[in-house]
Amino acid sequence: MPEDIDAAVGEARAWLDQHWDPDLDRSAWFDLVVDAGWAAPSWDTQWFGRGLSSARSRAVAAEFRRVGAPGSGQDRMNLWAATVYAAGSDELKSQVLGGFLRHRLRGCLLYSEPGAGSDLAGLRTRAERDGDDWIVNGQKVWTSFAQKADYGMLVARTDIDVPKHRGLTFFLLPMKQPGVTVRPIHQITGESEFNEVFLDDARVSDTLRIGDVDAGWGVLQLALGLERAIMGGSARTERTKVADPGDIRRMSLRELAVHLGRFDDPALRQDIARIEAFEAVNRWNLARSKAAGSQAERLSVLSLSKIAMSRILHQSARVYFDLAGPESMLEGPENPLGDATTFRALNAYFTSIGGGTDQIQRNIIGEKVLGLPREPDPFHDRPFRELPHDQG
Repeated sequence: MPEDIDAAVGEARAWLDQHWDPDLDRSAWFDLVVDAGWAAPSWDTQWFGRGLSSARSRAVAAEFRRVGAPGSGQDRMNLWAATVYAAGSDELKSQVLGGFLRHRLRGCLLYSEPGAGSDLAGLRTRAERDGDDWIVNGQKVWTSFAQKADYGMLVARTDIDVPKHRGLTFFLLPMKQPGVTVRPIHQITGESEFNEVFLDDARVSDTLRIGDVDAGWGVLQLALGLERAIMGGSARTERTKVADPGDIRRMSLRELAVHLGRFDDPALRQDIARIEAFEAVNRWNLARSKAAGSQAERLSVLSLSKIAMSRILHQSARVYFDLAGPESMLEGPENPLGDATTFRALNAYFTSIGGGTDQIQRNIIGEKVLGLPREPDPFHDRPFRELPHDQG
């Protein structure tokens, strides 16, 4: 480990030795972490950081994980805070950054619409200026955790007389106000994390705008890149938080195969080895994205990681079904293996769709990584108001 990383980890370790207490109230602990600059170590000291390099920040987050202490690594894993930090005004940072890092503010994504999912640039939700505010009307869908969110990262159309990519603006919309209606969508997993969101004369202050007016497409690409980095590096695989470290649902495929006495099966070992190989390649692609020479290159490579995680989850689910056998038809806490197997298989589609579908990621990889020609779009340079309705 290079000396500068050693020094950062040593300082974090000493701080943790002095302050970490697993019995401490979570809110009080996050206050300590944020105030000490460990929540987002790579950020400027003015904004709750320590000005560390990305490599040192990651090493610090690893040290926090080693002792089981939450709160560090939010410069990469807290989508709301990272987006505001990267593209928000100083006034906006002062208003919400600390709340997001302390987990006292919660967010959701107001991107997709019933007629604009894969083609987000075709969205029709409008934001019209009204003095120091904007009035928003439209509908969003597939919004995770909208019921609990304090703010929604909203992309809305602010100019219909320019091509569709150029007339969008990015906002941080207050969710708890008249004019915002949230309707849960029942999912195949039995949960209701996704929602429809209806916006009827909802208001958002111009101080909550992220980036310039009509320049929201660039901010959206930044936010999507951050989301894909999070999804490419990790994925949810459990229905609920499992408290027991020895629970079968926490086991890796290799551990589970050994536990069930199946690891002597050569075909099964080959399937597990193939998945572990994909995981290794995904780690290399994530490392490649960190070393990218430009933001455009970094965002393109992150599409590789995001689609790789989707493939890992789907193939892992198939192996889980093989291991679980008939128990995969059962669910509930009394059937932990079957319940975990079914949830993994169904929830894998979340990664295939969220943050841009697998098909969209393949388009990005083809155009930006392989240099293939983009798909023809006869409406690319036409003003949005001239687009046929079904293009939106």
